[in-house]
Amino acid sequence: MNDSEHHDSQLQSQTETTTTDDEELGAYVSDLPGILGTIDTAISRVESVLLAAGVLLMALNTVSNVVGRFVFQSSIYFSEELNRILIILITFAGISYAARHGRHIRMSAIYDELPTKPRKLLTIIIALVTAVFMFGLAWYSFQYVLTLQSRGRVLPSLQIPNWIIFVWVPVGFLMTGLQYALTAIKNMIEKDIYLSTNVLEGYSNDEMEI
Repeated sequence: MNDSEHHDSQLQSQTETTTTDDEELGAYVSDLPGILGTIDTAISRVESVLLAAGVLLMALNTVSNVVGRFVFQSSIYFSEELNRILIILITFAGISYAARHGRHIRMSAIYDELPTKPRKLLTIIIALVTAVFMFGLAWYSFQYVLTLQSRGRVLPSLQIPNWIIFVWVPVGFLMTGLQYALTAIKNMIEKDIYLSTNVLEGYSNDEMEI
């Protein structure tokens, strides 16, 4: 490999997304130092468990309800309530997962035109500001859950406290806030620009910049 080809390969490795299908073949292990890496890895494990359990349970619940309705002429009486709980779980665990994989929508028309150093600084600022908003939403949603808990209402079919439906909201916001905070730290300690703790800034080969 000549010097030009080696330089091109380095540039390509710095601009392509580093987490897609390849990393999902094994368990995610953060490369952040010390306790930060432990927190990052722990969040990843929680996301995986919540999303996998939520999707599987929703599929099982929906299929069972359909079979019961058309085969046994009797629906599962709590199916709708259970799916509502699982939808909220998947949604708010999913925002943390999307942040980890750099999948949230970005308005980058001006950002893409900036030089490297201002772009890196802006990335850190965006991650920190987003983390603050996520922590704020986690706090307010937690207060809302406490309000629901104090009212003592229960779900009609499952007969469990109503607040359990919404307990995943502050959990999801908290994990997302931590993810953005770790992204800011990652950009402070690394030379490259990271959209998340394991996703480099750039476009993959099969994407087209519009």
